[in-house]
Amino acid sequence: MTTFTKISEDATPSISIDTDRVLSEIKPEIYSGFTEHMGRCIYGGLYDPGNSLSDENGFRKDVIEVFQELKTPVVRYPGGNFVATYHWYEGVGPKENRPARPELAWDGVEMNTFGTDEFMKWCKVVGTEPYLALNMGTGTLDEALGWVEYCNSDKNTYWANMRRKNGHEKPYNVKYWALGNEVYGEWQVAAMTKEDYAKKAYQWAKALKLLDPSITLILCGETGYSDWDRYVLQECIKWTDMHSIHIYTSDKEHLPNASAPLSAERSIEIVAAYIDQARIQAKCKTRPTICFDEWNIWDPIRAPGDKGAEELYTVSDMLAMAVWCNVFIRQSKWLGMTNIAQNINVIAPVMTTPRGLIKQTIYFPYFLFTNYMRGNTLGTHLRCGTYDGRTQPDWIETTMDTPWLDVSASLYEGKVGLAVANIHPEKAFDVEIKGLPEGAEVDVYYVTGENLTDVNTEEKQTVGIKESKWTSKAKYTFPKHSFTLLRWKA
Repeated sequence: MTTFTKISEDATPSISIDTDRVLSEIKPEIYSGFTEHMGRCIYGGLYDPGNSLSDENGFRKDVIEVFQELKTPVVRYPGGNFVATYHWYEGVGPKENRPARPELAWDGVEMNTFGTDEFMKWCKVVGTEPYLALNMGTGTLDEALGWVEYCNSDKNTYWANMRRKNGHEKPYNVKYWALGNEVYGEWQVAAMTKEDYAKKAYQWAKALKLLDPSITLILCGETGYSDWDRYVLQECIKWTDMHSIHIYTSDKEHLPNASAPLSAERSIEIVAAYIDQARIQAKCKTRPTICFDEWNIWDPIRAPGDKGAEELYTVSDMLAMAVWCNVFIRQSKWLGMTNIAQNINVIAPVMTTPRGLIKQTIYFPYFLFTNYMRGNTLGTHLRCGTYDGRTQPDWIETTMDTPWLDVSASLYEGKVGLAVANIHPEKAFDVEIKGLPEGAEVDVYYVTGENLTDVNTEEKQTVGIKESKWTSKAKYTFPKHSFTLLRWKA
C-alpha cells in the first residue's frame, strides 16, 4: 500500500520506498481479460473468419499476439449482460444446426457460430485460462450443471459424451465459474432482489460443488460498497471462493476523470471488510478474494453499449488507466483477479480494423503494468500536494485524498518498479525518491501526449511508450499529465 502526507504546493514532494516492506503478492490473475458477445468484441474482434489476418480457425492472429503481449492469464466469457439470455448448448455442435437468437442485452442477433468449443480452442492457442459466467437470468440450474459437466467431466454421462461427440475427448477443466452477472441491475433480464439472489446462489453453488468440488465459484457482487455486497456475502460466504465487483469511471473534465479510479480503492477496502464480517459471523476460516471482473474507463453516453461501445481514449483516459492499475497494486492483498472490460474493440485498449490493430492511449500504461508491475507490492510513502476540486463520484472529494502524484511500487525479478502518474494538467514535479541509491542505473518508461485530448487513430499514432536510461540523482522530474515507470535493481 501507499501511505500519504499532504504538503503545501510549494514544498518538495517525495516518494519513500522500503524494499524491506514486502507487503503482499501481486497475483498474475489481476491482469486478466474479458470478452463478451457485444459489439465487435467476438465477431470482427478475436474471431474474424475470412480475414487475411486470421488463422485457419478464424482467430485474428494479431489479436492473439496482443493477449500474449499483455501476458493475460485468464479471460472471462461470454458476458457480461449478454449471459442473462445465453444458452450455452445452442453454441456447440455443427454450426449449421446452431440457432440464431435475439440478443436482448445489446439489441443484436446472436448467431452462435462462436461458442464454448471455439472459445476453449482460442484460449489454448493464446495460452490463457477460461472463466465462464453462468446464466442466472433465463437459465436454469440444470443448464448450469450441464455446462460444468460438458466442460469438466470425464465420466460416461450425457453432456460429457456430447462434448466427445463434438470432437473433444478430454475435459477442458474450467476452474472459474461466475454465479450470474450484475443480477442486481434493473437493466438485467430477470434481475433479482438481494434476498432472492442469495437464496438462488446458495442452492446453485451447493449443487455445482457436488458435481465438481474443484471449481472456483464467484459470487455476484455490486460495487463493493453497497448493501447488496454485504448481504449476499453474509448469506453465501460458505460457498464463495471469490466475490465479484464492477466499477466503470469517466468524466468530461480531466481531473475528475483521472482521479475517479480512486473510488475503486475505497470499494476494495469496504468489500474486504464485508468479507471478514461474513467470515466472523459464519466462523469461516478461509478468506474469499475479490474478483474485480469488470473495470475500465467508460462513458456510456459517449460510447453507447447498443452501438458497440467503441470508446476513443484520450491522454486523460491514459492517466485514469494508470491510476486504476496503481490501485490494484496497492490493494493486491485482497485481489484474486481483475478483468479489464473489455480487451478488444468494446471499451478496449486495442481496436481492430480490416488491416490491423490500433493500440489506444490506455494500452501503454496497461502494457507496462502487465509486464513489469508483478511479484510483490512494496510499501511506499508519498508526500505531495493534492487536487481539491470536484470529483466523480463526489464522495471521493469528501472521504479520500487525491494527490497530484498517484504512486505504487513493486519488487519483481530482483528489480524495484515505481509507477507514477502525474495527473496535474500543467505542472511538472521535481520529486525526491528515497530508497533509490544515488548513481543507480534506472530504466525509464514514459507515456504522455502533447495535449490531454490526444488520441491514437489508424491514421496517426500520437501516444506510445518512450524508453530511456537515467543515472539516479537527488530528484526525478515527473512531467505534467504523464505516466512514468522507473525500474532499478533492488
